[in-house]
This record gives sequence, structure tokens and C-alpha cells, in this order.
Amino acid sequence: MRTRAAVLREPNTAWSVEEIELDPPEAGEVLVRTTAAGMCHSDEHIFDGTLPAPLPTVGGHEGAGVVTELGEGVTELAVGDQISVSFIPSCGRCRWCAAGQQYICDRGMHLMSPGMMPPGGFRHHDADGNDLTPMLKLGTFAEHMVLNVDSTIKIDPDIPPIPAALVSCGVTTGFGSVVNRAEITAGETVVVVGCGGLGSAAVQAARVAGARNIVGVDPVELKREAAGRFGATHTASSMEEAAEIVKSITNGVMADGVILTPSVMHGEMLAPAQFLARKGGRIVVTAIAPIEQMDVQLNLFELAMMNKEIRGTIFGSGSPRRDIPHLLGMYQAGQLQLDEMVTRTYTLDEVNQGYQDMRDGKNIRGAIVFD
Repeated sequence: MRTRAAVLREPNTAWSVEEIELDPPEAGEVLVRTTAAGMCHSDEHIFDGTLPAPLPTVGGHEGAGVVTELGEGVTELAVGDQISVSFIPSCGRCRWCAAGQQYICDRGMHLMSPGMMPPGGFRHHDADGNDLTPMLKLGTFAEHMVLNVDSTIKIDPDIPPIPAALVSCGVTTGFGSVVNRAEITAGETVVVVGCGGLGSAAVQAARVAGARNIVGVDPVELKREAAGRFGATHTASSMEEAAEIVKSITNGVMADGVILTPSVMHGEMLAPAQFLARKGGRIVVTAIAPIEQMDVQLNLFELAMMNKEIRGTIFGSGSPRRDIPHLLGMYQAGQLQLDEMVTRTYTLDEVNQGYQDMRDGKNIRGAIVFD
């Protein structure tokens, strides 16, 4: 079938919205009509080369849609089901899934390889017959998607498309960074560095967890103001400014958890984050760094002698099949503000404008809505 998609052919070039050919789903796959796609910063990482990807690629890894066709052997979904995609596939059978660590499922090793999830091949082709790879095996910047069932989560049909798309990555990652990885509990103090999509979810997670103090840090005033609406008790424009606030509100004890969710993670950010944390505190690195980043600024004496922890996380160290429905249930109950995270919606043809608005600091989150 023919459908329209946003394709990136070379780093630092505009997304090309064009008609592509989409093959039918094969065994273990489904065809999905896309209803909404989140404009996550990770797509920008592919645009600027921070995150290498097989090009040309169909963009997008946050999305929601409706199943329209089943491939051979698919029994867990039916035509008409609403789904949220998950950029973290979960097979349920590998060592990590069996241990409850679906976020590092072995199928994830294929995410940056060309084509589809194994057994592989290509379903996306441009007008000249050239093969296209969907980003992270999803490609949500398209009117239709062919997806492996391991990357789909069936959700309540009453969930609106935009919230269903946001939990595909950013919301679940930011929320889980606080509750799963930093293990924040009631009465604790949390600092969230970077208050865009991931950070807004992290601030809300800290609020839901019962944190007494939540400090949102961002150089952009729009994002600091939004952090206050999502639950931050204090805001700062830099980690240095935040350090004085945290020292004051904790009587010098400092923060129990520091969540690093900037647009791009760099090694020099760890040292000031380290000094924001208390003795025994947890520093969670959530944001993506350039893949070749090796240099880190860190006081090793202070790290060891103050018993601090630095923890990495992907997908908020959560389970897609558990956490996506769980967070959407919280949204339905009014406990998560997902609609409020979206500053502006765009059509597929406006994808480049959406990312320019993100670079200019105009959006907390943008979303593409399909007819």
C-alpha cells in the first residue's frame, strides 16, 4: 500500500515528507493506522548525528494507532484494537524478561540495525524502490506502520491518541527514572535537571511519589514555569543555582535523588549533579549522550567516601507491558497531566516546524496528529 511518511536521508537535513510503499505485515507483524506521534528529542539526536541510525530512516518512535491487518500467527491483537507502541520490544522469554527486566530485552540489540525486527527484511520503500528503515523498528512519523507484535501494547480504546503516544517513550522513561531507578519515596528531596518532556514526567513522578521538595532545573523560563505547574516546589536556571536552593531547603543535607534529563547529556554535567546529591544519594543519568562521549568530570574521592550512586536507565527501567497501561490508567484517574505536556500539535507536513520549535525552546512537547 502507499502511505505518507517523514524520511530522514542524511544528518542535519530536513525531514522529507513523501509518499512511500509499505508492504503487508509478515508473520508476527501487524499493520497499524497511526493516530498520533510524539515528537521526542531522540529523533532530533538522529537528525543531528548524536545517535547514529541506518539511513534513510522513517522517523518517529512514540506513537499510537489502530490495528488494521494481522500477519500470520498473530493472536494477541485483533483488527480494531488500539495500541501504543514501545521502542523497547519485550519478548517475554529471554533471560532479562524472565527476570522482570523487560527494558533490556535481548530483542533490543536489533534496534539500530537496518530493516525490521528479526527475521528481518524491509517493509518500507521510497518511490524509487530504495529500502527504508523505521526508527527503532517503529517509524511513527507515517500515516501507517508495520510493527512487530513485541513492540505493541494493547490499550484501553477510550484513551485519546496523544496521551497514548506520549507513554511510548518520554513519559514512561521520565516517570520510571524517579520511581524505579532513583527509588524516591515520600518526604524525600528530588532535583530534576532538564524540564522538557522527560523532565516534566519526572517532576510528576516525584509529586506522585510524595517527595517533599521537587526542584526543577532548566535555563528556559517556559520550561521552569511548566515544571511548577507539574509539581515542582522550586525552580532554578542552573545546577549551581539549584545547589544553593537545595542546601537551604534541606538544612545542608542535599537531595536524595538527582535526575539528569537535559536535551543532550555531556560528561561535564556529572560533577555538579554529584554535589547536588546527599551522602548515599542516587544520581540517575536518563538523557542520551553522544555515542562516542568518553570523558566525564567526577570527584571519585567524594563518590566513594560519601557512598553516592550513579545509575543509568533506559525506558525508566520499566516494563512496557506493565507500565504503559499503568500510566495511562493514572492519566484516566487524573493523577498524570499528559494533555498539559503538549504545547502544540502539528500535521505530518509540519514536522520540521515542530522540531524547530523544540530547538527554540517554544515547546514542552510537540505531537503530530493524523486525520
